[in-house]
Amino acid sequence: MRRGRRPHLAEKHRGKDHARPGARSSHPETAEAGPRSFVGGGPGTVTLWGRHPVAAALANPAREILSLHLSERAESTLQEILATLPPARREKLPSPKFLDGRDLAEKVPPDAVHQGLVVVARPLAGLAIETLVECLSDNPTALVVVLDQVTDPHNVGAVLRSAAAFGAGGLIVQSRHAPPADGVLAKAASGALERVPIVEVTNVARAIDGLKAGGFWCVGLSGDGECPIHEARMDGKTALVLGAEGPGLRRLPRERCDVITRLPTDPDFGTLNISNAAAIALYEARRSVAGK
Repeated sequence: MRRGRRPHLAEKHRGKDHARPGARSSHPETAEAGPRSFVGGGPGTVTLWGRHPVAAALANPAREILSLHLSERAESTLQEILATLPPARREKLPSPKFLDGRDLAEKVPPDAVHQGLVVVARPLAGLAIETLVECLSDNPTALVVVLDQVTDPHNVGAVLRSAAAFGAGGLIVQSRHAPPADGVLAKAASGALERVPIVEVTNVARAIDGLKAGGFWCVGLSGDGECPIHEARMDGKTALVLGAEGPGLRRLPRERCDVITRLPTDPDFGTLNISNAAAIALYEARRSVAGK
């Protein structure tokens, strides 16, 4: 315990993890530099880091937390997070372990901005597309996003963040061409990974058929779309379908869409990052509902 400071709630769990012999530094953010490798939490686990992803994971009753690690400087941040949780959830969390800067950094990939907070957890349970459609059956303005072979975790995470912001009920990705739902994606999603379910499918075209059978109007986005997106019908159940940057929507998913729209960008510079395009499309979909 540091002199002149009252112990915090988490301090009772500190034990040997806080003051063990041979600790490299008592100041995590200024720990000695050197080569390191990403250790991770082992098979069947995901490692999450950063204030927002960790806070969302700790608050999610569906997320099993295996271990919680932090630096001394993040102690007050953890206390603020824990104070927002119901007592029953707090009781299910493991005791926090304090690590010095280098040991904490070894739990995340190089250059990861962990903000002094790292958790190792079980992956969230998968969700079948039929289950998603059933869960959204009573929502007349349900909104989902379908990504056709978008592989960059930063882009998928950013799309997930926008999906959460605009109240989307799910994100559908192709299982063989999608990044893992782990720390990199979670950091880009800024907590949205715990709020918007990700549904993995083997065939995007068939997934679109399933959405249409469930009453969804499927709106594809492409630079050569037949109409601007703000002219498309999106005031009911809507699925926004986006392809990877460069190749765009593949033939079969494109053919399954009810309409192919475009963003009204400058024709001399029409390329947008997919996460930006998704955010604009999500806004237009919600604007259509508001103006109904």
